[in-house]
Amino acid sequence: MLGLLGISLVLTVAFTYQLALGELPCPLCLLQRAGFIAIGMGFLFNLRLGERASHYAMILIASLVTGFVSMRQVSLHLAPGDPGFGSALFGLHFYTWALIAAVGVVCYVALVFVLKDMMGKRDGDAPMSGPASNAVFAIFAVLVAANLLSTVLECGAGQCDDNPVRYLLLK
Repeated sequence: MLGLLGISLVLTVAFTYQLALGELPCPLCLLQRAGFIAIGMGFLFNLRLGERASHYAMILIASLVTGFVSMRQVSLHLAPGDPGFGSALFGLHFYTWALIAAVGVVCYVALVFVLKDMMGKRDGDAPMSGPASNAVFAIFAVLVAANLLSTVLECGAGQCDDNPVRYLLLK
């Protein structure tokens, strides 16, 4: 549940900057958001279906892809004097934070595996249910739907602009 809450926080911060500051995500930013949604889906499967290695594999693969997309964007802005894309949070751009978060998720899953092994637990832990898990699921679902809607409004049915300044379908 904490993993899914963490991913929801990442999506919330990105979406808040988009709505409050008018910073539309670039195509690489949208790929990173999709990666975080895929990571969140792995955590959601663990929450709803019970812990399984296949769910953790999904989280790891999505984290690696998200990390590679983030690394690509970081490498695009390494030139001296390049201001980067978008505003910064605590001195780092969101694509740098995305890389840090993706590596952090991989480390978190590794730690979970070690702790499960030390405690003698195996796959197949029972799914979680109750008001808390339902609330976490609802928060994640709303964020996924809102990101999907905003992406469609920004890009329409075609390719997104490299440096978006307006919503394509709201002009």
